[in-house]
Amino acid sequence: MNLLHNLNPPQREAVLHGEGPLLILAGAGSGKTRVIVHRIVHLVRELGVPPWQILAVTFTNKAAGEMRERVERLLGGGELPLIATFHSACARILRREIHHLGYQRNFTIYDDKDAERLLKEIVAEQGLDEKRFPAKSFAAAIDDCKNAGRLPEELATGGDLFREKLGRVYAAYQERLQKCNALDFGDLVMLTVRLFETAPEVLARYREKFRWILVDEYQDTNPIQYRLIRLLAGERRNLCVVGDDDQSIYRWRGADIRNILDFEKDFPGVRVVKLEQNYRSTRTILTAAGAVVAKNRGRKAKTLWTENPGGENITYRRLADEREEAGFVCREIARHLRGGGTLADVAVFYRTNAQSRVVEDAMVADGIPYHMVGGMRFYERLEIKDVLGYLKVLDNPADEVALRRIINTPPRGIGHATVDKVAELAGRRGIPLLEALREAAGGAFLAAGPRGRIAGFVEIMESFRRLVDTVSLAELVARVIEETGYATRLREERSDEADDRLANLQELLAALEEFERVSGERSLSAFLEQVALISDLERGEKGGASATLMTLHSAKGLEFPVVFMIGVEERLFPHVRALDDPLQMEEERRLCYVGMTRARDRLFLSNARRRRIFGQDQYNSPSRFIADIPRELLDQEEERGPASGTQVGLKEWGPGKSLTAVEPAGHNLASVFASGSEPDFNEVQVVPEEQEGVFIGMRVRHGKFGAGTVRKIEGRGDEQKVIVWFNTVGPKKLLLRFAGLERI
Repeated sequence: MNLLHNLNPPQREAVLHGEGPLLILAGAGSGKTRVIVHRIVHLVRELGVPPWQILAVTFTNKAAGEMRERVERLLGGGELPLIATFHSACARILRREIHHLGYQRNFTIYDDKDAERLLKEIVAEQGLDEKRFPAKSFAAAIDDCKNAGRLPEELATGGDLFREKLGRVYAAYQERLQKCNALDFGDLVMLTVRLFETAPEVLARYREKFRWILVDEYQDTNPIQYRLIRLLAGERRNLCVVGDDDQSIYRWRGADIRNILDFEKDFPGVRVVKLEQNYRSTRTILTAAGAVVAKNRGRKAKTLWTENPGGENITYRRLADEREEAGFVCREIARHLRGGGTLADVAVFYRTNAQSRVVEDAMVADGIPYHMVGGMRFYERLEIKDVLGYLKVLDNPADEVALRRIINTPPRGIGHATVDKVAELAGRRGIPLLEALREAAGGAFLAAGPRGRIAGFVEIMESFRRLVDTVSLAELVARVIEETGYATRLREERSDEADDRLANLQELLAALEEFERVSGERSLSAFLEQVALISDLERGEKGGASATLMTLHSAKGLEFPVVFMIGVEERLFPHVRALDDPLQMEEERRLCYVGMTRARDRLFLSNARRRRIFGQDQYNSPSRFIADIPRELLDQEEERGPASGTQVGLKEWGPGKSLTAVEPAGHNLASVFASGSEPDFNEVQVVPEEQEGVFIGMRVRHGKFGAGTVRKIEGRGDEQKVIVWFNTVGPKKLLLRFAGLERI
């Protein structure tokens, strides 16, 4: 009875459930971990289940550790069930049984770097151009295959050249892994499934061993994890899964929301328990978040409620630009502190990592300590430091540390041995390393191969040097990013990580342009000095109380008294990639719900009328998620519109209208990323749902390039041209009368 003392009726029902499948739909802040822990303890203490017959799996080592500690505390010692992540539980099984698959038990587990190194060897062996087919691209694609449980021979190419190469590389990669008696991370679950499917006697033994299975965060399981769970559950079906389809936000990692939505079909006779009482948020926050996620189709019906007070209305502000938005966040934090709150209460959420830069700058300027979760501070990110390395050498050619960083970044075949040899020459001659490189490029000091590569590097640095006093800092850096091949290499990786890094480089261009606009300076030294001072201030903040900055994806599972969600606007949140994908749009809506329900007491939502992207102004309408919130729950202030002087607020956004941006005339910094993520444009047009002729935002199909979206219209009559962003090849400028575009 003590075990049930602090549980509400649905929680007790879940804990006391006996044999057979159990689905616990646990809404945000409803105490799901407590239910899992108490159910495990109830099985052991009250039903007499031996601990070794219980398997509980979750997704992070931290979550598994916390669950294990709570179970141990309630049981008061003794043997514990196996409480682990999917991967660690599978690794334990494979250590005992992998010989059935032809591996030795002392297999090595390769990390990402080991796997990428092996893939590079295979790419070279197969005669593929590493620039066109980077190892990182294959690594990401192979991981996706393993999450889906697809073997090399099961891949369909569909005429896609990359996928055709992928099948060969994947097959060779698996052969080499087995030859090395090694597994990568994705193999741990996939090979366990293969083991169970090909060795029935092994599966029978583990079904007997793990008679009771509990799975946390079931909405985040991928297809191969789902197969594993079904295999282990077997005919006994003593399977308890806990999750919330409204918090399924990892589709891009391979998670399949159908696993939880179809659980009742997959396990007939399942008992469903809904945990709908929220213990975290105010009624206002909970009602608002529920209104947002309720727009999703196919979700399992549930309505969260709370006995907490109603609380203050949600504060919504539409600011002039991203700098004003960051200033608003800092002002509200200062007000919170004056009211007796602490910085530890505060979290700032954003959709993409690149958005952190403006907020970081504002917090440093206002002396507000902060730390980042799940990401690096902006100026500490690898790609930013790489590009700043070029700027440092251009500003100070004697900076040998920066020069050594960039001389082979991106890779251009200049190894450490070559650089060390030239450095010896520099030491003997008493000249800077860059000067020695110039001499080595023009003399017979090095062999022809290294000499040619160094000559190419010296030549490109000289070309940048000639630009320093003739173009803006933003244009200089745009040229560096493109002409060194840095952006091209990232685009060719075809990975989410590469897309994030490209977005960060785009944000660096915005930072440079903002620096020139605000300071009135066009000096490399001044900009680099500002960056150094920011970094120095950041280092001094460690140790004390600080605000938390993180992406919305990193926020899952956390809670804060005060939450700011910035950039809540169309094309940013929801993300531009979701606008033409209904499934992705539903995930964006769930992500908004997750962010809102992290807040306990106060929630602030904000966006900008004008946002600087790619060195140009982008105007986005307020997010559709703002429009979903009942107006009586919002404390909102509307500001003057950007061009017309009209009010721009919630009432201007609605079905049949969209604020679409068009690229301005003049220099376009977005061109350096033209083959990567879709650029944004800046002329505001309100486009009716039904309109004759071609218009901005119109979806079209081209005979060669496939589906795309009209992003710009130039000229009139027979000379009218359109820029269309195609899903397959990026932007193309077409003469409209010859384009043969078909409206979708």
